[in-house]
Amino acid sequence: MSTKEDNFNNKDKFFMSLALDLAKVKNGLTGVNPAVGAVIVNKKNEIISIGSTGINGVPHAEYNAIKYSIDELIDSKLYVTLEPCVHYGKTPPCTNEIIKSKIAKVFFSVSDIDKKVRNKSKKILIKKGIKVKQGLLKKKVGDFYIPYKFNKKYKLPFVTGKIAITKNNVFYSDQTKKVTSKQTDKLTHFLRYKNDSILVTSRTINTDNPKLNCRLIGLKKFSPKRIILDKNLEINLSSYIVKTINKKNTIIFYNRSFSKKMLFLKKKGALLIKVNLGLDKNLDLKKILKKLYDFNCRNLLVEGGGFITKNFLKQRLFNIFYLLKSNKKDPLKTNYKIFDSRNLLNKIFKNKTYIKNILGKDKIIQYKS
Repeated sequence: MSTKEDNFNNKDKFFMSLALDLAKVKNGLTGVNPAVGAVIVNKKNEIISIGSTGINGVPHAEYNAIKYSIDELIDSKLYVTLEPCVHYGKTPPCTNEIIKSKIAKVFFSVSDIDKKVRNKSKKILIKKGIKVKQGLLKKKVGDFYIPYKFNKKYKLPFVTGKIAITKNNVFYSDQTKKVTSKQTDKLTHFLRYKNDSILVTSRTINTDNPKLNCRLIGLKKFSPKRIILDKNLEINLSSYIVKTINKKNTIIFYNRSFSKKMLFLKKKGALLIKVNLGLDKNLDLKKILKKLYDFNCRNLLVEGGGFITKNFLKQRLFNIFYLLKSNKKDPLKTNYKIFDSRNLLNKIFKNKTYIKNILGKDKIIQYKS
């Protein structure tokens, strides 16, 4: 039985797969724009240029590939993961660049969900005599753009959850303050690198005094914006987070405030936003997510403890969740807290995948719909 993929040869699939890899490298680093990858080949099917979306979304992948080509582009073929844009924004339309370059054929995998672009570029390019084929590696590329499509459809950030627990399900105790191994910690820092914002409660700030940054070599500059939920504005002013506040890196959501504390935090550069309480008498998480989207948050990592994790789970606000389970047990002596939301995770998420951890003995379980 034939499929639409049969219309593409193995070389087509290879070039689009390479374009997808280029997009993946920039995933989470392109601001409000989607990460896109592009590959250009000549008549002999030799790669003459590659491109990906720039940091914070500009320039676009097609522009970069066209600009940095090592050969003439006349009669070449362009492979791009997402439908080329047709409108003026921070950059001119990519369709204009394609037409000017004399590229003969364009392959794009999936249509853009953005109404300004959707199903428009194909008509524009064909009108100019450029052949266009779409649908190459559609399933594989489409899965990659699930977060982007979620952003556009619901006007909300795509939310990733993460919590680390011991073998006997303890996420915090006086005896086991460091739960997972150094190897597993690298996943935590990778997630921080790939999400533009990270959310915790003031309880976590006051208990653990975390840095919330990415500490992978060479990637610290991509540390996420810090989002703090602090209903009664109880954050410790001596914490690392408060000491390192600037005008771009910290948002604090609160309900009740103290004028002196507010003044101090505002002078430091924090953005303070008052939020109403929900039915559970906690800060309204749905309103917070909507507000974060308005502030250009597109990929949010929730890295708090059991309390905030459970609230997000109860309201089904996670799109994906990582459970990091250590191979060591907590002695369960004094002041320990059990993660009791495993059943809730299994109820909410249809798919559970055990990720192979080749560097350590911890278990990494990924939950997604």
